Amino acid sequence: MESGSGSEHIEGVSGNEQENEQQPKKKRYHRHTIRQIQEMESLFKECPHQDDKQRMKLSQVKFWFQNRLTQMKAQQDRADNAILRAEIEGLKNENYRLQAALRSVICPNCGGPAMLGEIAFDEQQLRIENARLKEELDRVCCIATRYSGRPVQAIGPPPPLLAPSLDLDMNIYGRNFPEPMPTCHDIISVQLLEEVKSMALQFAKSAVDELVKMSQLGEPLWIQNSENGKEALNVEVYGRMFPWPLNLKQHPSEFKTEATRDSAVVIMNSMNLVDAFLDSTKWMELFPSIISRAKTVHVFTSGVSGHAKSSLRVMYAELQVLSPLIPTRETHFLRYCQQNVDEGTWAIVDFPIDRYQDILQSSVPRYRRSPSGCIIQDMPNGYSRVTWVEHADIEDKPVHQIFNNFVNSGMAFGAPRWLAVLQRQCERVASLMAGNISDLGVIPSSEARKNLMNLAQRMIRTFSVNISTSSGQSWTALSESSDDTVRITTRKITELGQPNGVILSAVSTTWLPYPHYLVFDLLRDERRRSQLDVLSNGNSLHEVAHIANGSHPGNCISLLRVNASVSGLEFEFPSRMVASNPSQNVELILQESCTDQSGSLVVYTTIDVDAIQLAMSGEDPSCIPLLPMGFSIVPVTPTADENPIPSSGDENNSSASCLLTVGLQVLASTIPTAKLNLSSVTAISNHLCNTVHQINAALSNSSSSICPDNSSSIMLGGSSTEPPPAAAATAPPKQ
Repeated sequence: MESGSGSEHIEGVSGNEQENEQQPKKKRYHRHTIRQIQEMESLFKECPHQDDKQRMKLSQVKFWFQNRLTQMKAQQDRADNAILRAEIEGLKNENYRLQAALRSVICPNCGGPAMLGEIAFDEQQLRIENARLKEELDRVCCIATRYSGRPVQAIGPPPPLLAPSLDLDMNIYGRNFPEPMPTCHDIISVQLLEEVKSMALQFAKSAVDELVKMSQLGEPLWIQNSENGKEALNVEVYGRMFPWPLNLKQHPSEFKTEATRDSAVVIMNSMNLVDAFLDSTKWMELFPSIISRAKTVHVFTSGVSGHAKSSLRVMYAELQVLSPLIPTRETHFLRYCQQNVDEGTWAIVDFPIDRYQDILQSSVPRYRRSPSGCIIQDMPNGYSRVTWVEHADIEDKPVHQIFNNFVNSGMAFGAPRWLAVLQRQCERVASLMAGNISDLGVIPSSEARKNLMNLAQRMIRTFSVNISTSSGQSWTALSESSDDTVRITTRKITELGQPNGVILSAVSTTWLPYPHYLVFDLLRDERRRSQLDVLSNGNSLHEVAHIANGSHPGNCISLLRVNASVSGLEFEFPSRMVASNPSQNVELILQESCTDQSGSLVVYTTIDVDAIQLAMSGEDPSCIPLLPMGFSIVPVTPTADENPIPSSGDENNSSASCLLTVGLQVLASTIPTAKLNLSSVTAISNHLCNTVHQINAALSNSSSSICPDNSSSIMLGGSSTEPPPAAAATAPPKQ
């Protein structure tokens, strides 16, 4: 084979020609044939790097192979360079984006530009927390893999730290998970549930026995305080009395025990109560201010039509208090229902199984529901006596000082609150189902009345969820002071039932030296509402429809008309006025007020005439957008060294006090991607401050004989002082 490409043969020349011709010698190249190139390409593909023996055989064409190898390396280098240039451009763009995001970040405390040092510190803390959570997630996945017999993968990559949607998005500082976030029960196999079933059926009998004894026995299991009449569980006696497997697990010292019990008569028969407790949706509707989320995870046994002499299921619940200052409590538990035909009672008991609880526990603070529930006994005329026992182990985490006594006394999640809400809601259900009401006023039919009540129920539920920490909703403080209780958050709404766009919410809690029912009477009465210019804009309110839904006159639904020529109930934001159609010169307010011994609620929302006509005509009101605002009032519980709770008629007792939580919501923009500026936050914060100030002034003027010197102790603008030791609560007047 002749010499190849890259080698050349120089034709010989004579000496005379070399002397006479000074021109450069031309090189003569030899071109290989197509067949030769194909053979060399084939050999090159088989062995691009030859050894010494192969080089000797290919000596005449060795330059072709060298050039071919160099050409291949050059092509590879060009490809690598192109990839590197693309990566560099991507890194530059990412760097520019992060720099722009850092320049647009606003400090959540002062509203000014955030310092880079603070961002770096926050990022470092988040990275540490992220590493800890990854380790916890890996641990849970390993446990689930071991029990399910199949590998369980962790969730996908986390979202970026800085969300570019809003200039002042409070949620970027809270928990931010991709949607939909996999729940704990989604990763638990049916095999594991069946393993739990055999254990649960055995434990259920012991749980029912414990619930019955806890509801019936007195001392030494329950020790009564002679000063305030409250009962406390004797933990040592309890441990000796119920030494069954659920109590064998020793909990670390950071857990504390909460145990309360109470008894009351409700206007609902036992079958309907049992049906509501076994249906997670009905259960949420029965306790809209306590249960923010609930789900039936798995049903082991159930009877005909949902009722059974023994029914067992796994359930999930998230429990709330109407304030962002108190974290919600999430728990998975087993609910067992058993009928005692001889005694005419039903027992509904919730209890955990440690093996199952360890896998599913993911909330903070950690919460373990010990055997708790109620004993339901039928009474004549459709009534039932319910004895409630609430018992749980909760991680001992500090709460805001203004709610410290409220939580530690058991009023936040204890049996008295559950029973008080159950009594009131049973009366509401009885009013909803009543078909013999003749005086409907302007309401055209019983169907229209039901629609209006269902609309108000949805309003209460929406308000309760939106002012708590339900579903991991994060809130941001506007001040670094520990006394400050103002919290701000934003939400992007796209589903039906609420106005679409960016919702700005603000909540504040203030201690007031007045009984909670006095504050309730002021806020629910439309005739006294005109004293509060910030709520009525100086206009009088006229009730055009009234629905009583309880024995207390304050438990009612009202449709109010604002007597004004120009709409203006809501306060004005820099770019828009939230109001109904001004061309109609008619503005309506849907309001529901309710009260019981655990506290009071006054919730209202503006609603246009067309929406009310839709509900009155019998159409489905679920599509009507609601943006509720309102007030939650809870009595302050006396401590052990205080006087007993005063009677309802002792309105001059100056020690009675309450906690007033004000919740405001505003549609800041109808565009979900709109940017929220600091002026909007300032406006809603000022409105919150003015609301608290005017409520305090109105109470001081109307109750000067009750609290002559206490008005100066109120901290306005959402700030609060810890309630004084002498503060005591009082129940609403008995009707």
